[in-house]
Amino acid sequence: MSLALIAALPFLGALFPGLMIRAGRGPSALAAAAANALALLGLLIHAPAVLRGEVIHTRIEWLPGLGMDANFFLDGLGLLFAGLILGIGLLIILYARYYLSKSDPMGQFYTYLMLFQGAMVGIVLSDNILVLLVFWELTSLSSFLLIGYWKHLPEGRQGARMALIVTASGGLAMIAGMLILGHVAGSHDLSVILTQAGAIQASEWYLPALLLILLGCFTKSAQFPFHFWLPHAMAAPTPVSAYLHSATMVKAGLFLMARLWPVLSGTAEWFWLVAGAGLITMVIGAVIGLFKDDLKALLAFSTVSHLGLITMLLGFGTKAAAVAAVFHIIAHASFKAALFMAAGIVDHEAGTRDIKRLGGLRTLMPVTFAIVAVAALSMAGIPPLNGFLSKEMMLEEVLHAGAGGGWLLVVLATVGAAFSVAYSFRLIAHVFLGPVRSDYPHHPHDPGFGMWAAPALLAVLVVLIGLWPMTLAGGIVAAAAGAVTGGAVTVNIHHWHGLVPALFLSIVAVGTGLVLVGGHRRLDAIWTAVPRPEAKRIFDAIVDACAAVARGFTDGLHNGALTRYLAIFTLGVVVAGVWAFRTGTHAPGDRLLTEIAPVPVVAWVALVICSVLLMVLHRDRLLALVLIAVVGLMVSITFIYLSAPDLALTQISVEVVTVVLMLLALNFLPKRTPVESGASKRLRDLIVAGAAGVGVAALAYALMTRDFAFPTISDYHLAHSKSGGGGTNVVNVILVDFRGYDTFGEITVVGIAALLVFALTETLLRGGRANRRLLAWVPDQRRAGDRHPMMAVIATRMILPVALVVGVYIFLRGHNDPGGGFIAGLVVAIALLMQYMASGFAWADARQRLDYHALIGAGVFVAGLTGIGAWFAGRPFLTSDYGYVRIPPLEEFELATAAIFDLGVFLTVVGAVMLMLASLTRIAIRAGETVNIEPMDVDPSAPSHGTEGR
Repeated sequence: MSLALIAALPFLGALFPGLMIRAGRGPSALAAAAANALALLGLLIHAPAVLRGEVIHTRIEWLPGLGMDANFFLDGLGLLFAGLILGIGLLIILYARYYLSKSDPMGQFYTYLMLFQGAMVGIVLSDNILVLLVFWELTSLSSFLLIGYWKHLPEGRQGARMALIVTASGGLAMIAGMLILGHVAGSHDLSVILTQAGAIQASEWYLPALLLILLGCFTKSAQFPFHFWLPHAMAAPTPVSAYLHSATMVKAGLFLMARLWPVLSGTAEWFWLVAGAGLITMVIGAVIGLFKDDLKALLAFSTVSHLGLITMLLGFGTKAAAVAAVFHIIAHASFKAALFMAAGIVDHEAGTRDIKRLGGLRTLMPVTFAIVAVAALSMAGIPPLNGFLSKEMMLEEVLHAGAGGGWLLVVLATVGAAFSVAYSFRLIAHVFLGPVRSDYPHHPHDPGFGMWAAPALLAVLVVLIGLWPMTLAGGIVAAAAGAVTGGAVTVNIHHWHGLVPALFLSIVAVGTGLVLVGGHRRLDAIWTAVPRPEAKRIFDAIVDACAAVARGFTDGLHNGALTRYLAIFTLGVVVAGVWAFRTGTHAPGDRLLTEIAPVPVVAWVALVICSVLLMVLHRDRLLALVLIAVVGLMVSITFIYLSAPDLALTQISVEVVTVVLMLLALNFLPKRTPVESGASKRLRDLIVAGAAGVGVAALAYALMTRDFAFPTISDYHLAHSKSGGGGTNVVNVILVDFRGYDTFGEITVVGIAALLVFALTETLLRGGRANRRLLAWVPDQRRAGDRHPMMAVIATRMILPVALVVGVYIFLRGHNDPGGGFIAGLVVAIALLMQYMASGFAWADARQRLDYHALIGAGVFVAGLTGIGAWFAGRPFLTSDYGYVRIPPLEEFELATAAIFDLGVFLTVVGAVMLMLASLTRIAIRAGETVNIEPMDVDPSAPSHGTEGR
């Protein structure tokens, strides 16, 4: 089975639980389990080859230009972690089926779980660091959904936010570190990067990359000082906690440190950063865990401690330490998943996780007690269980690391092991031993087989691996450790190595741990009385401070003043332009200037005068609209003068439509804009705008006085318009072929804008304060007595069929001559606008049978369908095709798919313009009903096809 398929199966499996939940909770769980089991089966198929030392590769070209290909590889390390993720994941699915209550949305839970599982599998199988980073961030997002699954619990929501902030922030740092690593190695493929240890460690970028990558690993694996988020994630359902702590989320950081061990380890920086952080985390987590009364909190801090242990071993940088780290990953996954699921059983059956309210459960819950006893003794490092073996290996490596006088390292590691023994025995003694109580919230008893089967299986594995470590785990440990170190390793896991110092340290740890448990009550009183920093309070204070700074900065910039936004943006552009001019190299242009005829000068002077008048008289809104129309007309004439008839037609059509619609809108607005800025602010705005104008003029002058030594995009369009797009009208070919995707986006935006105008109108007419203001509106100017002049009515009705024919003509000729769907749509819209203007909205609307909403939808649909059709020919989206046909007695003519795309443009433009007209006119009708200014236009019995009834 392809590695890509193995990575994709959990994501595919996430689709089915939500669909299957209507068939019942069992089918929903079965759907998730089937995808999980299939992925696990595919992994096991490759296991024999990997254990023989082979590396399985799957390469899929995706974005080669960015160096981002969907490459996957499977070696011993990937096999170990993927096996833990999928194997324990299958048990979690079974356990969750019986743990979650009927009120919990199980389909949603399994969807989140499978998304999370897919992200984790993607991390451990990825051979491309960019793809790995995508999966890395997906784990943060999906774990956020899982931790906050019980949305009704405030602690669940807060724990999810805390986990997301910490892990995602570290992930952002890691993105930078991994990009540096890929840059130094010259490749984004891990299989290549792992061969560049010398180049990476010799680079000046080694330390920045190391710090950034470790920041991502430490936040994900809850290493000091980022350890605080993990215990607060315990607000999640117990299946989530068991999965996060044993095989997934927190192991991602460990995996990446192990994966990059060959190229990052072996330096003093690696040793002190990784081993130091791991040792501190190990001790702090163990000490805090002893004094936690919540079962899951105790186990959470024990996870923090054991993650620190593994991190410390990886930091030592020796092959033996890597072997010990790999074996403890296996041991920890087995006993920790069993303990979390057992804790969930206790909470589920006894109704509480408070250790002080428990005790005496040994006789009431014998099966659960047996599971907890085995797993907790393994966590404490008691022989002959697997935890004892990994603890002995850890102490042996600590002794080797401290052989040069690092006695503090040995002492602290032994202290951490002692506290680990203490909280493990406290878990057994304070929860299950002692007399039976009479005040349990619920009467405790063992659950059904479905709930305890998964942790029982893990407890059995704890025993079996402890008894026969080399038989059951030796092969995978050797393969995984070999992948970590980049070479063959020696694996020798046995219970008895003689009277070695590690054995005596282990005895000291066990003895000290038992003493700590015996004196727990007095120690707990001291712990409670002694003041100490609370990580959650520190985190909340930092978050509040950052939020306050961000709020102040945002409020200072985003105060609702459009002038401020434009001033900041414009000033930024001007400063960037000045900096580029001062620091760049440039020389005067050598292209000769073209002589200017008198007529263009007159047009240019008129354009400047209108622009200046617009700036000075802009508070008179009606006059400003007229001046804008004049400016648009002069621009259209300029296009004609520069031999751009397509642009001229478009500009004139847009100007007509815009002016008409703006006149409708201005009817209900004040005719003058109030003075809102003082003289000093206006002077400031004048200076900023003037600087920007001078800069744009200088840039235009610089471009026009220079020849380009390289081919321009316009040269390409001119050369390939006919041969590539089948049209001689280069502008139209660009719109419907070369840049068809831009046009598709533009018509979509136009349609959305029209729908927004309609939505705002609906809201205005439905009621509320705005509606009351509309009903109370009184025209500020006297209306003309002749609302619909007879000459205008007759002229527009006679022009309509001619305009429609002209629109069709412009549409059909667009591919080879000036025209096209956009211009044709505007021409037809103008013809229809004239009907509404001359004869009134009610009269015109009652006689048309097209739904404007449907027209917009049909246009976007036709344009999109045309683009999708290119896929069937094996070509990119919106690639057009054309051909020439001859139908007697007609001459040969061209048929192009671009015409269908242009039809979509035409329909969208007509629908959008008419919907906006209809929406604005409805406001006029509603206001007219109140002031009785257009009684002849309102026909209550006439249907409104453009806007009503939706």
